[in-house]
Amino acid sequence: MSILPGVQSQPFGALLKHWRGQRGWSQLALACQSEVSQRHISFLESGRSQPSRDMVLQLATVLAVPLRQQNVMLTAAGFAPLYSEHDLSDPELAPIQQAIDFVLQQQEPYPALVLDRYWTLLQANRGAQWLLDWLMGDRLSALEQPLNMMQLMIHPQGLRPYVEDWETVAVTLLQRLQQEAQIEGTASYTAKLLQDLKQELQDRLPAPTTPTASGSLPVLPITFVKADQRLRFFTLISTLGTPRDITLQELRIESLFPADAATIAIMQQ
Repeated sequence: MSILPGVQSQPFGALLKHWRGQRGWSQLALACQSEVSQRHISFLESGRSQPSRDMVLQLATVLAVPLRQQNVMLTAAGFAPLYSEHDLSDPELAPIQQAIDFVLQQQEPYPALVLDRYWTLLQANRGAQWLLDWLMGDRLSALEQPLNMMQLMIHPQGLRPYVEDWETVAVTLLQRLQQEAQIEGTASYTAKLLQDLKQELQDRLPAPTTPTASGSLPVLPITFVKADQRLRFFTLISTLGTPRDITLQELRIESLFPADAATIAIMQQ
């Protein structure tokens, strides 16, 4: 089981304060939400009191701490981790894998991708494979595998030349990555990925914290252009509800839906 670099050696009180800060809550706000006295919250953060196992889980649940980090908090408090972490190929997750396969098939002929928490491509349906092959051809196989979709969208040798209004799309993606890096910590892989992409871009983009408009749709629109063809999509990212496994909680299914009749006609051919 992997945990956040830089936080695994911290005491429980420091971790509790970290996640409370991530939510922007005062000790009083956390006390009210969790029905625990503010005095006890203060004692837990300072180390003057040690939590029970149930208290760790109660506070972590109220703070919406990811399962991976709940295990870290349990370990820091002296308890065994609670949540499992399986590979998608493990027999225990076979029914879930079947459900994911069904979702990917139902999205045909439009693209759908299965990603992990670092935006690594785990699976793709035929619509997504066709789109990537159409845009990049043989150059796709020359890229480092497995593909990281953030890197693929940002890198000049990736999808950047084929994305209309690329700067707007890139800023939106970096905003999301920055939010995730802030949650995971400055020593996390996500923070390193963000830093690498910002160095790659240098002065090409405005600061990723600058709010950007994304058109009339309340989701991310994206248009791919090659030769004289334009494919217009909008994207939705789905996650699994109420998971009790770390791998499942961190999975993302990104679906691309056609935004005009021309895209529908091309994708249905």
